[in-house]
Amino acid sequence: MTGFARREGGDEAASWTWEVKSVNGRSLDMRARLPQGYESLDPVVRSAVSAACARGNVQVNLSMKRGNAPLQLQVNEELLQQVLDLMGDLEKRTKATPASLDGILGLRGILEAVEEEEAPERQEARLKALQKDLKAVLEALVTMRAAEGARLQDMARGHIDEIERLAKAARSCAATQPETLKQRFKDQVALLLEENTGVSEERLTQELAILAGKADVREELDRLAAHVEASRELLAQGGAIGRKLDFLCQEFNREANTLCSKSADVELTRIGLDLKSAIEQLREQVQNIE
Repeated sequence: MTGFARREGGDEAASWTWEVKSVNGRSLDMRARLPQGYESLDPVVRSAVSAACARGNVQVNLSMKRGNAPLQLQVNEELLQQVLDLMGDLEKRTKATPASLDGILGLRGILEAVEEEEAPERQEARLKALQKDLKAVLEALVTMRAAEGARLQDMARGHIDEIERLAKAARSCAATQPETLKQRFKDQVALLLEENTGVSEERLTQELAILAGKADVREELDRLAAHVEASRELLAQGGAIGRKLDFLCQEFNREANTLCSKSADVELTRIGLDLKSAIEQLREQVQNIE
């Protein structure tokens, strides 16, 4: 299921932003982008996402900004020594005026501004705050996904109602009535016997009985009704039902295909095609349900 959530936080030395987004996926696929120095949060993020989401492609991003933490100036000793050695060598070879202290310190790289090293207690407190905000942003994502899931379930119920309506229309279609089937095959038997095909009446009756059984779609309609009931039970059950509903859509489609292949009636074929369309619409929705 799709969803997006954002959470901002910070302390006296840094500010941060958690962003989490998810799109539909058959299984859980999680990716985290963490700034340098915070790689230790990766297993924490993966564990939290696994606990919050059962399916979906989930992207977690953490961005950090330095706050107003005091900076310290320090001398790059290695670079300074190289400059002094070079100056000493040049003084021996030339009559140049020795460089002043402010001139040396003004050279690029001699003085460096670095952040004051944080106490371990402050770093630990920040990690705890980051984990707290991570939990909050995932809760917001789950809430959004749940709201979308509720809308998808309402749409799925509508498609299931349409499947049930079409299945009932197929059951009431004249072509599916036993009397109609019997009369149609009696007429065919009489026509073939009149044409003197050379086939015995007993053999012909057996073959037509087999064809009549194949043309009877009542079994397929019974299974469609059972799948409708099972789908409604799953929607009422809630939870991680997406895969189960996807499997039922495959079974729905199997019965609709068989109904169309057996049909020798224009109206029944039309109903079967409408059934396939309604089932496809349901399948598209349930693939987005966790």
